[in-house]
Amino acid sequence: MAGFDFDLVVIGAGSGGVRAARVASELGARVAICESDRLGGTCVNVGCVPKKLFVHGSHFAYDWVDAEGFGWSSDATFDWAQLVRNKDREIARLNGVYGAVLANAQVAIYRGRAALVDGHTVEIDGTRRTAERILIATGSTPRKPTIEGADLARNSNDVFTLESLPSRMTVVGGGYIAVEFASVFSALGVEVTLVHRGKEILRGFDQDLQRHLHEELEHKGVQLRLGREVAALRREAQGIEVKLDDGTLLKTDFPLFAIGRVPNTADLRVKEIGIELAERGGIVVDEDFVTSVPSVGALGDVIDHIQLTPVAIAEGMHFSHRFFGNNDHRIDYLGIPTAVFSQPEVGTVGVTEAEAWHRYQDVRVYKSTFTPLKLTLSERAERTMMKLVVDAETDRVVGCHMAGSGAAEIVQGLAVAMKCGATKAQFDATIGIHPTSAEEFVTMRTPRPRE
Repeated sequence: MAGFDFDLVVIGAGSGGVRAARVASELGARVAICESDRLGGTCVNVGCVPKKLFVHGSHFAYDWVDAEGFGWSSDATFDWAQLVRNKDREIARLNGVYGAVLANAQVAIYRGRAALVDGHTVEIDGTRRTAERILIATGSTPRKPTIEGADLARNSNDVFTLESLPSRMTVVGGGYIAVEFASVFSALGVEVTLVHRGKEILRGFDQDLQRHLHEELEHKGVQLRLGREVAALRREAQGIEVKLDDGTLLKTDFPLFAIGRVPNTADLRVKEIGIELAERGGIVVDEDFVTSVPSVGALGDVIDHIQLTPVAIAEGMHFSHRFFGNNDHRIDYLGIPTAVFSQPEVGTVGVTEAEAWHRYQDVRVYKSTFTPLKLTLSERAERTMMKLVVDAETDRVVGCHMAGSGAAEIVQGLAVAMKCGATKAQFDATIGIHPTSAEEFVTMRTPRPRE
């Protein structure tokens, strides 16, 4: 628009912000993006990507055990510092990729901390730029505990710069991040205790998945302390003492707190220009991701809705098509697949069994638990669990849940089938690929009695 430096200024070059900026520019808008840290945001730098690399690295501990059953022997050793160095090299490469994507899309990049002056003006380290629209995509940051000795607590960001493996780790929390890091470090030989205030890990997931993963984590040596909270941390000569709310004392070298994430709105001056915040600190937006200031939008983790990278990307697509395109992009928040890269891996899409009974008149549930073929020659005991939830009235599959090797890859495909309205009869009519774990999803025939 005439009179403005840009049509769109995006604050935050994470997954959602970069996608919105690139698409808007490709649709003909003049776009700038502001970033005070590395390009790529949480996912690329201290989230999904480096975490998955650590998951892959740690799983070789189990792969070597499995290999012996197939006739292989090795005196393999593990070098944590090498894993970290290689991870850093890959992240640096991805930072460059994000920069190239923005440059190729002719998006102007401003390196510095941005803040809002008004609904059309952004200040980046003293430099002001104006835009018809401003988009806040600043993501979230790990929540800090408010306990005695909180300065001793570490968060998920700190894991990626660990110089050496600790001997003992206490992980506080029961969600994605807590369970994933408990799995990683347990596999690498660290003595791991997971403390969670809830009755079970992975709140909101299907109960059978929760129980199954709970048991598998314990089999792998993770000590679970559920229904407990950390009351205090205290430095000692031989490490850190963790005091629980029941008086129990734990010894640790690395108290990792994964107790949620909070939206990054500090120093943005959102309140000063009249942007409404929700009770938990997320920016309030409408269905088009517009805030209470009509020229300012927000999306991704900063709106505290669904904190998943692909969701932020979809929201960025929607925003740009809505305001700079033909308004032809929509987001369907129902049936979003997700995975927990624990060991074993968890993949899920659709409703849980409990949710299904609240939503539908009658429900059929199919469940199978088995030892995958790869582990029949291994000394390692790990079971795979699969579950289908079906609306009995329509025969539609409304929930798919899995814990086991390849769960995320398998469930991604099932999510497409569910998006197309697949029925249990269509699952049954599909010929399986044998021998695979995935074929179990099309061979389960007998519904489980309601518990």
